[in-house]
Amino acid sequence: MALSRELLGENFKKATLELNASDDRGLEAVREKIKSFAAQKIPLPEGRHKIIILDEADSMTETAQQALRIIISDYSHTTRFALACNDSSKIIEPIQSRCSILRFSKLKNEEIEERLHRILDIESISFDKGGIDALIETAEGDMRYALNNLQSTVVGFGKVTHDNVYKIVDIPKPEILKQVFDLCLKGDIDRALDNIDELLNDGYNSYDIVNVVTKVVQDSYSIEEELKFEILKIASIVKMKVLEGIDSKAQLYGFVSDICETSINNKNFIKSK
Repeated sequence: MALSRELLGENFKKATLELNASDDRGLEAVREKIKSFAAQKIPLPEGRHKIIILDEADSMTETAQQALRIIISDYSHTTRFALACNDSSKIIEPIQSRCSILRFSKLKNEEIEERLHRILDIESISFDKGGIDALIETAEGDMRYALNNLQSTVVGFGKVTHDNVYKIVDIPKPEILKQVFDLCLKGDIDRALDNIDELLNDGYNSYDIVNVVTKVVQDSYSIEEELKFEILKIASIVKMKVLEGIDSKAQLYGFVSDICETSINNKNFIKSK
């Protein structure tokens, strides 16, 4: 939208169509809204085209995408199309072949922190360093998620602190699962499982527990890359099983025991402190 505004200037409103394809994703929307706009004759400066922006285009049905492909071909001389999606593999190949594909990586922690500080200063929001760190940890490189959590924390508690942020996002604190991981490295499975029981009793789900363990392992400096790879492989298999519906306490117990066993069998890959 920002690029469209810059390109079209005063013609922006009349020459730009934005649709959320997850809402208007059927064949009817393509024919009525997109085709009718593409067919409109709008006088524009030389070298400028109408712009149609489709957000979440990967939600469109295949039939609608086929119709869109024809429209893109028929009106390429007057209209440009921008398709935003989370999974480009869900866009049919005939459309992909007509597009220049741009892939955006996650934001760096420093970039998110800089923006958060700017907003906190402008809005005069009370915060501490632990709160900023928690927002960055939970955002996973997604600025929108970081800002949503910031807003929810301020509305709910008034101050951005580590504990308040984790109450809002409702996922286990990394330091708790770091303790579990450290116990696994020592082969202390009983205490590790006690911590898992506490998390389950607090209402945290298996996927979030395994996901946070994955982050802890990725950020760990206490093990060599070979052991890290083996543990991450175990975590990825468990996450897949949980997403398939095999979600139980036994699944988590097996996950913890596998980490313990792998660590014991690969003690030479654990760095001494």
